[in-house]
Amino acid sequence: MIDKIKGHIADVESFNAKTKDEIEAFRIKYLGKKGILNEFFAEFKNVPNEEKKEFGQVINELKTSAQTKVNSLKEELENSQEEKGVYGDLSRPAEPIEIGSRHPISIVKNQITEIFSNIGFNVSEGPEMEDDWHNFTALNLPEYHPARDMQDTFFIQTDPDILLRTHTSSVQVRYMEENKPPIRTISPGRVFRNEAISARSHCIFHQVEGLYIDKDVSFADMKQTILYFTKQLFGKSKIRLRPSYFPFTEPSAEVDVYWGLETETDYRITKGTGWLEIMGCGMVDPNVLRNCDIDPQEFSGFAFGMGIERIAMLLYQIEDIRMFYENDLRFLEQFKSAL
Repeated sequence: MIDKIKGHIADVESFNAKTKDEIEAFRIKYLGKKGILNEFFAEFKNVPNEEKKEFGQVINELKTSAQTKVNSLKEELENSQEEKGVYGDLSRPAEPIEIGSRHPISIVKNQITEIFSNIGFNVSEGPEMEDDWHNFTALNLPEYHPARDMQDTFFIQTDPDILLRTHTSSVQVRYMEENKPPIRTISPGRVFRNEAISARSHCIFHQVEGLYIDKDVSFADMKQTILYFTKQLFGKSKIRLRPSYFPFTEPSAEVDVYWGLETETDYRITKGTGWLEIMGCGMVDPNVLRNCDIDPQEFSGFAFGMGIERIAMLLYQIEDIRMFYENDLRFLEQFKSAL
């Protein structure tokens, strides 16, 4: 009888199961009310006295082994089912996740950057807190120059020579100081001017300024570059250049693109003319080149600059510039399709 019980112990230790039903059948077979263990306990009274001790020990060993086997098989099965539930079905639908939105200013900045990158312009960046030399003096705006009044500036009180940059032309000065021609770069970034906030103006806004310096660069090169840009961004192929004044370029011009008069909106945003101003431009003043240690007798170049907010307002028909800075999710979520 004892050898028979030991045989069952060996069977228990070698037993394996893959389903709950197999485990339950095994438990009933050994641990159930009519199971093998109860049968052996019922035989205990018929065992000779000299064998009772060993018989009892072997039965307890069988009981412990069977109970341990049942517990371990259940635990293994639960772990395997949990792992399959998490990682097994990779085709199952994922949890819904809200897709974020790019800010319209970022969208337009990236579009402008890509257009100019396609014709060889790299991207240069500089500090938003600037010194007087890079923001004004090097750009042909010496101290007390009346043209400084064109830009109301935020100065840092602790140091009157430090200010918040009023344009990204300061980045171009730094780039010219550190690099020799040929130069072909654009400078996107945030700028600051002490202006009243309204639907059409803000004290914080963004610009993209471009600079191209090489031998024999002409006004015609500038015009063709700007025409390429307007075709790529607006799909418009008609521009005009009006004479203007900027201290750091000579001659200077304002660029208008022909928007058309096909809709009521076109009449409203162009004031019935069909033309929209999009940027300023001009040939780099020789004094600016000299200030950056570039010989104006050997090199020439052109520069241009535009406000990103103004371009975004045109592209998306946004009437109030303040909407870009209010962080209203109802406004920002409209740009999810333009990631």
